Amino acid sequence: SSDNTISIVKEFAERDPRIRYFFTNQNTGSPSQPRNIGIEQAKGDYIAFLDSDDIWLPNKLEEQLAFMQEYGYDFVYSNYEKMSWDGKREQRIVKVKGSASYKDILKTNEIPCLTVLLKRELLDDVRFKSVPDEDCVCWLDILKKGYKAYNTGKVHAVYREVKQSRSSNKFKMFKERWYILRDIEKVSFVPAVYYLAIYAFRGLAKYLV
Repeated sequence: SSDNTISIVKEFAERDPRIRYFFTNQNTGSPSQPRNIGIEQAKGDYIAFLDSDDIWLPNKLEEQLAFMQEYGYDFVYSNYEKMSWDGKREQRIVKVKGSASYKDILKTNEIPCLTVLLKRELLDDVRFKSVPDEDCVCWLDILKKGYKAYNTGKVHAVYREVKQSRSSNKFKMFKERWYILRDIEKVSFVPAVYYLAIYAFRGLAKYLV
């Protein structure tokens, strides 16, 4: 960060031993390495992710943990709210699928990273890769082992949109999705076209919110 984030984090860490500060020597341009550092340093039974420009709502972890324990789930996520890049909130709620399997994520990423809470053991042999849409690929690596993720049905986080046109990177998004399907997940051509068509349709609906 180019502001005084470091000093702020260190100040909180001095007051609360649960907060620990880690850093990389240079900006990798991707969240994969910082997230992997967090996973490797984590000491608890559960892991959640929060990027610097997004917001967790106050009861996010408490309510998600209660939901996991009530139903015996290993992996949960939630609906979320969108806000503009400058912090304006207009109750633009994004409701995602009630549950997500491996095949569901091949169609479109139904699991918003900022809302995830999962048992640490699911990440024992999984890390974020330096690839396009790294969170989607990470969920695929977990879910292909037979796990399923479940939506709490509540809004637990606020996602900040980037300051650019919503449609400016559509070609890049399709290209990245095709790369995930064909090169990473090794989906054959005809099913990959099917999954890409669903991705395009659902993506249009999501970005209209």
